[in-house]
Amino acid sequence: MTANDQRTTDLNKVLNRRRIVNLTGLAILNLLISLWMGQQAYNWMPPQASAESVLVDKLFSFMTTVGTFIFLGVIGTLFYSILFQRAAKYDDTDGPPIEGNVKLEVIWTALPILLVIWIGTVSYQTYDQMSILGDIAPKAMETVQTVPLPVEPKKMVATGVEKPAEAAPIEVRSRQWSWEFRYLQQGISSTELHLPVDQRARFKLISEDVLHGFYVPAFRVKQDIVPGKAIDFSLTPIREGRYRLRDSEYSGTYFAANQTNVVVESAEAYEQWLTTVAATEPTAAENVAQAEFNKSQETSARRGWPTIKPAPAPIVNYTSSEKDSHE
Repeated sequence: MTANDQRTTDLNKVLNRRRIVNLTGLAILNLLISLWMGQQAYNWMPPQASAESVLVDKLFSFMTTVGTFIFLGVIGTLFYSILFQRAAKYDDTDGPPIEGNVKLEVIWTALPILLVIWIGTVSYQTYDQMSILGDIAPKAMETVQTVPLPVEPKKMVATGVEKPAEAAPIEVRSRQWSWEFRYLQQGISSTELHLPVDQRARFKLISEDVLHGFYVPAFRVKQDIVPGKAIDFSLTPIREGRYRLRDSEYSGTYFAANQTNVVVESAEAYEQWLTTVAATEPTAAENVAQAEFNKSQETSARRGWPTIKPAPAPIVNYTSSEKDSHE
């Protein structure tokens, strides 16, 4: 090897080491930016009002971090190629006839597979930890922690205290286009959902007509309500306040009006509300969909196509007012 060849070899080694150092530095910078972006994702959501929202936001932050890292890596590579690897001006020759690189093929096939498995595993573990469908606690368990949260609602730990009598689930009836909540033990009904804070809330979801969706953004959980099926559903509110329940499925013309309030309050305030409502005579609830339907029928410009008349307003002990709706 001549002296010139040796110098060229040494120069290439130096350049390769410098390139590796630069790429490592860029990868570390990308990782730091991605981690920062993942933390910012928490600010994009409504307040965390349920134990499930803590788990969902953690999963969303994780996915945002991974997505940001991949996005910046791909875009950074494209910009690097455009800026530093482009052909010279007026160079219209073909590129070098490079064939496939087995090592590179294996890497860019294996890494996405491992990444998908990782994301899928974390997602499954999060959903399993939430345990929002099915039985909340086996009847065979005699001693359980009554408020299993804020981050692991499924894992109940024995405390040595006798388990209190299990409350009946709140019956949630959805229809075109209104919500009705029946508190079976108290024999009352309401179009506004009230829940005690830091206590597991159990529901039985029922649709009287078409597919509806039980969705409270502040709770981060959504469940389709399928006609002909009674679906067991549960969650644990952890933050007092007034939130908004929305129909997340397109259930017809006035489905956007199928909203109501969800009030999370202290156990004392919740019991007081139940007592007060139990002493109230049932009346027809406020019905936004019916009001919009009546208004459309009064207009002179008839559209000419058939529409579905909203179901009659439910007869309840307590009705929610649109004037109180805020989240």
